[in-house]
Amino acid sequence: MSYERIFAAAVGRVRAEGRYRVFADLARKVGRFPSADHRGARGDPREVTIWCSNDYLGMGQHPVVLEAAAAALEQYGAGAGGTRNISGTTHLHVLLEQELAGLHQKEAALVMTSGYVANEAAISTIAKLLPDCVIFSDSLNHASMIAGVRASACEKRIFRHNDLDHLEDMLKAEPRERSKLVIFESVYSMDGDFGPIHAVCDLAERYNAMTFIDEVHAVGMYGATGAGVAERDAAMARVDVVQGTLAKAFGCMGGYIAASRAVIDAVRSFAPGFIFTTSLAPAVVGGALASVQYLKTSTLERLAQQERATTLKRRLAEAGLPVMASPSHIVPILVADPVRCKAATDALMDRHAIYIQPINYPTVPKGTERLRLTPGPLHDDGKMDRLLTALGDVFERLDIKLAA
Repeated sequence: MSYERIFAAAVGRVRAEGRYRVFADLARKVGRFPSADHRGARGDPREVTIWCSNDYLGMGQHPVVLEAAAAALEQYGAGAGGTRNISGTTHLHVLLEQELAGLHQKEAALVMTSGYVANEAAISTIAKLLPDCVIFSDSLNHASMIAGVRASACEKRIFRHNDLDHLEDMLKAEPRERSKLVIFESVYSMDGDFGPIHAVCDLAERYNAMTFIDEVHAVGMYGATGAGVAERDAAMARVDVVQGTLAKAFGCMGGYIAASRAVIDAVRSFAPGFIFTTSLAPAVVGGALASVQYLKTSTLERLAQQERATTLKRRLAEAGLPVMASPSHIVPILVADPVRCKAATDALMDRHAIYIQPINYPTVPKGTERLRLTPGPLHDDGKMDRLLTALGDVFERLDIKLAA
């Protein structure tokens, strides 16, 4: 048996389907976002414009965040020195968790190394601790939430995306006294639609279920203080557990949950993904703390981002490009073919110095391959003009179907 041949064959199948992923070698430039230097096959740097970053507001290079990160590095050093339980809890970690609990109006919060880890660790631990728990999961939930469901080893029920009737049918089929956990998202990152928070909470209350919401693509982006869609919709008090990230709108790294003190203490005490992982570096925590605090009071970035997203959707539609309907800041453009999707992004980079990552299966279902654009406050009209020209050129060259 050739082990190497097995791995090579597996990757070969991915290549044959046109969904092999290539890392873009980028060097972001402080003060020049969304510009970056890209190094292609020859290694020569070339300035490109990034249109697919999850640093939605450009906070990863905001002076307030950079100054706080630099101060934390100077004061605390490079690493945290261990797990949270063994010397890795700096005072900055404590302050950040207090800030996040306040942001979501919960009793406590717990910071972890990534949003993926936060979802997997929290969902699996909460479900395991609930006796005879059954999990109700939206069909479009993120891979990290699915991983949490699997790791829990609990029974699961998958309800059709945002289908409240289907969810209710499943809930009412279970005994009222049985433990239930409903997990869903506030912003679904590939289609850009919203989860119906109040309606899900209505059902959870009616059928005696806990709720767990992923606000990863919403924290920093929505609500008066950037707490997410639940804040915007005045639903924060109704959701039992909120999961968020520090790596998108807040521009840093890490994930977290916010909930009652009892829930947070239980996850802290039982979740292997938290217990056995080295703590986030102080510079990251310091930068994230400054970002959360800044976006609690500044609405300029959120408002500018929403305007840019609205303008880009309108201009794409006017140009006849197949922009998919989305009420949020996510701007997807349908290609519906993995090979053309990859070819389109290659051409955008090679011909127009525009970087957009192709979104293919398994991130989205086969036949729905797309470009996923995330316009931000710093994508000015000139950059948008060049993007529209480039997309028109590439879609015509590759004979990609335009809007009906």
